[in-house]
Order: sequence, then C-alpha cells, then structure tokens
Amino acid sequence: MTASQPETPTPAQEPAQQAPAVVPHSRLENVLGVLTGTWTVSFGVSLLTHVGAVTGGTAGLAIVVSYALGLPFGVMFVLVNLPFFAVAVFTKGWQFTVRSLVSVVLVSVFASAHAHFAVLGDLASPYAVLTGNLLVGIGLLIVFRHGSSLGGFNIVALLAQERLGLRAGYVQMVLDVCVVLAGFAVQAPAIVLLSAVGAALLNLVLAINHRPGRYTGA
Repeated sequence: MTASQPETPTPAQEPAQQAPAVVPHSRLENVLGVLTGTWTVSFGVSLLTHVGAVTGGTAGLAIVVSYALGLPFGVMFVLVNLPFFAVAVFTKGWQFTVRSLVSVVLVSVFASAHAHFAVLGDLASPYAVLTGNLLVGIGLLIVFRHGSSLGGFNIVALLAQERLGLRAGYVQMVLDVCVVLAGFAVQAPAIVLLSAVGAALLNLVLAINHRPGRYTGA
C-alpha cells in the first residue's frame, strides 16, 4: 500500500483572512495630530502668500480674497468656510463640524503667528509654491486621519455626487480650477500659472495618499 498524500485544501476550505483590527487614536493623539496638521498647513500657506501665489480649495479662495481686499488670510479663511460649515452640520453631523471648525481656526491663528514671528526673506517663487503646496497636502492628510477637515469644497463635491450623480473628484477639480483662475484678477499671470502647477501637486499628494482601505486608524 502506498501512503496517502495529504489533501490540498481547496479555496473554500482555506481559512478566511481576517481584516486587521482597527486601532483607534486616543483623544490625546487626535489633539496632537490636529495641532501638527494645522501647523503644517498654515506654514505652507505662509510660503504661498509670501510670494503672492494661490492654491486650490477654500484656502486658495481665502488667499485670493485676501489679496483683493487687503485683509489677513486668517480672517478670510474663517469667513469663507462659514457657509460650508452650515452645510456640514446637516451632512456630516455636529461632532465632525465642530472638529473642522476648530481646525480652521487653528490654521488661521497659526498663519497669523507665522506672519509675526517668521522672517522668510527672499524665496524663489518655484521653491515657495511647490514646497508650500506639499506642506499643505501633508498637513491635510494628518488632519483627515484624525477625524477632522478644513471645511471647504469637499462638502460641496460630496453633495453634488449624492444629489446630482456627479463624480466628487471632478467637482472638486472644477472648483479648484475656478479658484486658481480667479487668481488672474489679482496677481500676475506668471505666478498664477506657477500656482496652477502647485495646486495640481497638492491634489496629487492627496490622491496618492488619501485612498480608502490604505489606512485603518480611527
């Protein structure tokens, strides 16, 4: 008699792989994460405004309006986000809205602090625009991963997708393009074109790193 060979388990017999357990952030970790993310975003914005550049999102809209009216970015950033927070209360709930409002206020306060305490000197525009947008993108990722946001167009984009069937990513892109184009009304064409490259880099950072299933923290 020959020894029987062990049976090879069929796919149906193989044990199902369990999804990794989600390890939630502690309250302290969320606080430190939001502080870190908003500080990073605010310094990126400081680099952009130092050379007269713009970017996408409500941060870019606040920059454009601040150039037009001669008001500080921090003040405009809070004001332009207020309508979006009114929408967020009904679509995302109070907890998310309050967290996001705190994050927006922190960016505004930190941006004012940079303006008073950081002497940036003479910066090459390409360096400031690319580095500034990278910092804004990195800071946004940190804020997102700690259950907050910086308000803005993503709320409108999600509503357009839910109510009108439009792709949220495309809606976000169109809104960002409109903001950058508005920069032509207040800044020189060369810096606005450079800003468009920077805004594309910012969106690329978010598209590569902020995707469902790649991050299991809560």
